[in-house]
Amino acid sequence: MSTSDQPRQAGRPRWWVAGLSLCVLVAAGLLVRAVVDDDTYVAPTPTAAARPEVDPAGATATLAAFEDAVRAGDAEAARALAPTGDNAAGDLLAALVDNADRLRVDDFTLRYVDDQGAPAADGAWTAAVDATWRFRGFDPTASSAEVRARLVEEDDRVALAGFGGSGGIEPVWLSGPVEVRRTPRTLVLVDGAAAEADRYAARAEAAVPVVRRVLPDWRRGLVVEVPGSSADLERALGAEPGSYDQIAAVTTSADGSQVPDASVHVFANPDVYDGLRRTGAQVVMSHEATHVATGAWDSGTPLWLLEGFADYVALRDTGLPDERAAAQIIKQVRRDGAPSGLPDGAAFGDRTPRLGATYESAWLAARLVAQEAGEDALVRFYRAVDRGQPIEEALPATTGMTLDRLTDDWRAELTELAR
Repeated sequence: MSTSDQPRQAGRPRWWVAGLSLCVLVAAGLLVRAVVDDDTYVAPTPTAAARPEVDPAGATATLAAFEDAVRAGDAEAARALAPTGDNAAGDLLAALVDNADRLRVDDFTLRYVDDQGAPAADGAWTAAVDATWRFRGFDPTASSAEVRARLVEEDDRVALAGFGGSGGIEPVWLSGPVEVRRTPRTLVLVDGAAAEADRYAARAEAAVPVVRRVLPDWRRGLVVEVPGSSADLERALGAEPGSYDQIAAVTTSADGSQVPDASVHVFANPDVYDGLRRTGAQVVMSHEATHVATGAWDSGTPLWLLEGFADYVALRDTGLPDERAAAQIIKQVRRDGAPSGLPDGAAFGDRTPRLGATYESAWLAARLVAQEAGEDALVRFYRAVDRGQPIEEALPATTGMTLDRLTDDWRAELTELAR
């Protein structure tokens, strides 16, 4: 296309276009001349904004200051450790000090271990921290676990924004404000409303005499922790997502450790537990309290006996008819017939279908031992197996029954209930 054929720009004469072209050529000429006149031409390197660096010494000092605030019960000192202008973080840190005061936290330490990556542009970063804590009057030993501290680099200090993050565990009392209920026999902490805490506390208190009627020697207190959701429970225990979708509560060490003298707590899953009716909720709490009393959390006892015994204790005085207490296994037997043998460990998997029926069948087996040999014999049998004696030896030695006889009588009872 020729120059004369090009459309004219509205409101601007042709010379303006030509003049613009001339300006471009002149500018280009100046650039060429600058390159020719200089020995070399180096394009300037773009300068990026300086990123903050991790400050382990500052983080250590901040964690020590939070320790001091917890020990002194000084909520305002903890609030002052929050990032500048972050009122939410300040409120959180103050609430954690209040948690510790009401829970009577002892032996609290925080030890900086390592960073979990460079700070973001705003100075935020995460550190791995070894934490220890103990609930005075209830925990025989201090719990110890790796947690995550959320930190922020500022001009003259490292600020603390809270605890939690990927990796490690997130203790409920260090995650946010909790409701606390304490009696001489029970300690309950709930991430929820006051009314919810009252309900859990009442069920924990009622569970203690239920357990002591069968295990009168149990005197250690019962600690119940209730995170805000199933996902919060998984984070508190460092568990894989979905691990507790079917579980109303679990008894385990407070820090995830496997040491024999660990402090053991009941952890409730509110997404499941809160959907139970009153009797069912109490049975679950009494069941878990039985696990605490027997040290079942790290026992090698076969699960049908471990879980069946806990249900025997929890259901013993409820007066529930078998048609309700064993409804799921009765339905299964009507459809498929009685199982060929007592449930194995795989039947108790947390994602196993018919998990409720498995628990009911284990309860019926434990109850059958008590009916045929007496409750004291059932307790002796359980304790012998818990100490490591094989079931095939412990059962006849404590009850006079053989495993084959127990299995046959159990299958016969299931068949009768399903008629």
